[in-house]
Amino acid sequence: MGNHFTGVGNYIPTKTISNLFFDNHHFLDEKGATILQDNATIAYKLKQITGIEERRYAENSQVTSDLGYLAAASAIKNAKINVETIDYIIFAHNFGDVRYGTIQSDMVPSLAARVKHKLKIQNPYCVAYDVVFGCPGWIEGVIQANAFINAGLAKRCLVIGAETLSRVVDRHDRDSMIYADGAGAVIIESGEKNIGIQAHLSASYANVEKEFLYFGKSYNSDHCPDTKYIKMHGRKIYEFALSKVPLAMKKCIDDSLYNIDDINKIIIHQANEKMDEAIVKRFYRLYDKNTPKDIMPMVIHKLGNSSVATVPILLKMILNDELENHHINEGDVVLFASVGAGMNINTFIYQF
Repeated sequence: MGNHFTGVGNYIPTKTISNLFFDNHHFLDEKGATILQDNATIAYKLKQITGIEERRYAENSQVTSDLGYLAAASAIKNAKINVETIDYIIFAHNFGDVRYGTIQSDMVPSLAARVKHKLKIQNPYCVAYDVVFGCPGWIEGVIQANAFINAGLAKRCLVIGAETLSRVVDRHDRDSMIYADGAGAVIIESGEKNIGIQAHLSASYANVEKEFLYFGKSYNSDHCPDTKYIKMHGRKIYEFALSKVPLAMKKCIDDSLYNIDDINKIIIHQANEKMDEAIVKRFYRLYDKNTPKDIMPMVIHKLGNSSVATVPILLKMILNDELENHHINEGDVVLFASVGAGMNINTFIYQF
């Protein structure tokens, strides 16, 4: 028996933000000095490294829980279930609801509770809670749901990943161009066939690594000096990801009943195209193999980095046959993986 996805949904915001949007931004370095390169060059280099040429932003009237609800409703419709039969709602995010034009995070009540309210679920034993685990939050939510089902504490769970990173960026920081908004969700439940989640692994590195992603002041000291925004040490994250993520992926496979040649797809957090390519290349090198063609789908070019939402958004797009050369067929084995603030890493193997 395996715990598997019976419904998958996503919500991709309709506001398309191209790199031209940042033409008039005044970018500064960490010391507050103006970056000498013009913004067109900055955008070009960003695209060369991350692959990002567009990203999506939520409508001004929307907040993270709104996006999560829309993705959840999509997954529920796909699963064709009665919402009153959901035992757990697990909502992965990092910054709560941040209304447009503000920077204040609103996390009380939980975003999961807000989604439960929007879904009009009356069952008090449908437990709703949030997961704050950096970008790997949605995968961690899936791992927790899997554990609840295996322990007999649940039969059916809704796992959501949603974020509006556009609300927590410093407009004077070049890294603000990376971030995006979006949401994805799945219904996961037990089944009679031996499909679904086959193995998983999670890890947290919280020594010097905990400072790699953080909340810090604007690079413009005159701009809201007491307000903090998402910040990162990009080079340190890159080096950490390359050294730790491939090893975690390998351990997950080695501890399972599968081998490297069984993997049909790798769905990895859409953080940075070059970084993801390097992670997968190093992963296959651990087995003395070359990276197979079309093993890793990427949508960061058009959707940017929406943190916890990137993996479930991508999953739904593949299952909908929206990506050329990327399909998932019955029996395929897919390796999911993510890395992010914490620093946290997780991965799981799923057979469709």
